[in-house]
Amino acid sequence: MLVIKEEVGVELDWINIIGLIILVLMLLPNMIYASRSKEMVNQCHNKGMNFMEQIGRYGSMFLMCFNIGILEFGFRTKEDYTLWIISSSVLLLLYFIFWGLYFERAKKSYAIALAVIPSIIFIFNGYIRQHYLLLIIGVIFSIGHIYVTYQNNRN
Repeated sequence: MLVIKEEVGVELDWINIIGLIILVLMLLPNMIYASRSKEMVNQCHNKGMNFMEQIGRYGSMFLMCFNIGILEFGFRTKEDYTLWIISSSVLLLLYFIFWGLYFERAKKSYAIALAVIPSIIFIFNGYIRQHYLLLIIGVIFSIGHIYVTYQNNRN
């Protein structure tokens, strides 16, 4: 639910419906790809990076949807809220475009873009919403996810 506070702009209640919608939209092409590529094996053998990616992935997904009150302060202004909606929409559109390109031809550059864009989404959401735990977990995810994606697309 969206609550407008006159002194600080826009703040969210315990569940972030828009964050949940963003997350579901991000997951749709991933689920389609996973259903088509059941034989795919993780080529990254660095356990630390795989662990970092997974902690970052699930932490970021959780924090995109739920406001737990730890290191989060909400939007500074109503304009930040508008910027969040527009930027998230543009990033999702780019994400879908790169998925379309990747479905056509699985190139390393497309795979890297598909790792970078969700990283930006999580980090930007943490920053613009002053949700610093999401920002930190998003950075952890980014490091792990980009590394693992690179390792899986070396050839």
